[in-house]
Amino acid sequence: MIETIFFGGYTRLSLSGKEGNVIETITIFGGFSKTGQPEGIDRLDFKMGDVASIVGPTGSGKTTLINDIELFANANTPTGRKILINGALPPEEYRFDPALNPIALITQHTTFLSDMVVEEFLLTHAKIRCSDKSKARYLLEQTLNFANQLTGEPIQVRSHMTELSGGQTRALLIADATIICDTPIVLLDEVENAGIHRTRALELLRQHRKIFIFVTHDPRIALLSDYRIVMKSGAIESVLHTNDEEKICATHVSRLDDMLCDLRDKIRSGQRLTASQTEVWA
Repeated sequence: MIETIFFGGYTRLSLSGKEGNVIETITIFGGFSKTGQPEGIDRLDFKMGDVASIVGPTGSGKTTLINDIELFANANTPTGRKILINGALPPEEYRFDPALNPIALITQHTTFLSDMVVEEFLLTHAKIRCSDKSKARYLLEQTLNFANQLTGEPIQVRSHMTELSGGQTRALLIADATIICDTPIVLLDEVENAGIHRTRALELLRQHRKIFIFVTHDPRIALLSDYRIVMKSGAIESVLHTNDEEKICATHVSRLDDMLCDLRDKIRSGQRLTASQTEVWA
């Protein structure tokens, strides 16, 4: 059955502070599965403030979906999907001018080639986005504060970019896209694999009225999202809004996950575990 999905709140958000570049919605027109069958929806609209998750088995097409979004697919990718911004085809400058592109993609495999220190990297980027030096310094501080709430080991301003761990790298890029770039649409591919503090990340991200789309296998992220897009055989099979019962489940899942994280931290710090600490799992 073909259906139209339309979720989320509504707000206007300017892109990089440039007048006239206002993102209100991003729309996916459905394409086809790996076997050529039509997707389970004909249209899916994301609105500002939405937090969505893309879920499904390995190989089901999750990463392909966010790649279609990032590339502004126009029936010119293998899936046949079409992406609209504000109900129209994206302007050409979105593709060719990085400063105007409204989408930031944080991938699973991200490494820095620059050997700049963190402070220099962030300040340089902030100055490109903002000519006011004092504001650029403020953006740097806010970005670093944001990032350090997502990762266990704090990022030091004098650390070299190439020295950062995978989790620190991912945390810094998420913070950079949210604070300095102020990108209206942020795509995050399996951030849970990098040791990011997931609940805190969602809490912080929800303070910024953007569209956040997670590719995830993590039940905590999926249940704390507004809705989840279920993938199968390369196609969107369905869209499930998080209902009241699942919100209760999310509380239980978060508590269990916090306990597991605590055990992991104890092991990392060289502590021994006791049977009483793991009785809940028995």
